[in-house]
Amino acid sequence: MPQDRRPPRFPPPQFPPHRPKPFARTPPAIFPPILGLMGSVLALRGGFAALDWPMAPVDLLTGAVLALWAFSVLAIKVKALRRPGVLVEDMRPIPGRAGLAAASMSGMAAGALLTPLAPTLALVVLFAALFAHLVMLAVLGLGLSRLPADQREVNPTLHLALVGFIVAAPPLAQMGWAATATTIFWVTLALALPIWGISLLQLARRIPPAPLRPLLAIHLAPAALLSTTAAKLGLAGLSTALAALGLLIALALLAGLRWVTATGFSPMWGAFTFPLAALATALLAQGGLAGQLGLAVAAVALPVNGWIAWRVLKLWPGNRLAQMTNAAEA
Repeated sequence: MPQDRRPPRFPPPQFPPHRPKPFARTPPAIFPPILGLMGSVLALRGGFAALDWPMAPVDLLTGAVLALWAFSVLAIKVKALRRPGVLVEDMRPIPGRAGLAAASMSGMAAGALLTPLAPTLALVVLFAALFAHLVMLAVLGLGLSRLPADQREVNPTLHLALVGFIVAAPPLAQMGWAATATTIFWVTLALALPIWGISLLQLARRIPPAPLRPLLAIHLAPAALLSTTAAKLGLAGLSTALAALGLLIALALLAGLRWVTATGFSPMWGAFTFPLAALATALLAQGGLAGQLGLAVAAVALPVNGWIAWRVLKLWPGNRLAQMTNAAEA
């Protein structure tokens, strides 16, 4: 049978080249490092309070990071308004799932940053973010239902979706909403435990692909955030135990850092940022020697998270980050 030697046919190049409308391809992957920056400022506030230093530099950083957050929220909202179904499509790749969960969590972090400055506004932002997180969960469920079974298995990003509500608990407890914070604490603790257990079994059975290994750092965030919340609620023993768990996870990640980062820098490194900041805050809440260690972690978290955020966010212009993370276009 004669072989067809004709060259393969390709579609003609589009002219002029296709250019997405403004914000139409906003990548959800911008939010994990932004959440990390917000967490770093919260940790810095705790550190300055422990040292009894003036808060003016922290307030300046708070304004800067809130401005960046507000612009990013505007960008993702414009994308969603252009075509609401695009968010379901963004849930298909893992960076999109993590990014959209981090987006609503960043709203809770914004409320926490606003708590000492504008308590009423902070409360409004917190409850709006909690509602947005519930909507995100519904979108996640819809998105996962359209994926093959092998793509719906448990992974660290489930902590963000299911346990992410815990970000709102410390500021709510601080503002007198102890019953709401307590409910969030126990529900999210009950959700975090099986995710940790299943993930540990998966890690024992098979080695995760190198590009996805940075996501293992997410396991640290629930332990740290739950510890901080327990401290706010007066559950000192439980807070200490959860802080110790977070420190153990952090030490394991540090020991295997070369293995976790084997593929070099990628947008997945955003997963390192908010757990590191959350650990600093959790340790600061313990006081004593743990508090001193928390000061050191907070001092490290700010430049490290700032560097990662810069490396990730500079890929946003020109849709480079969208291409790298398979973000959908509205």
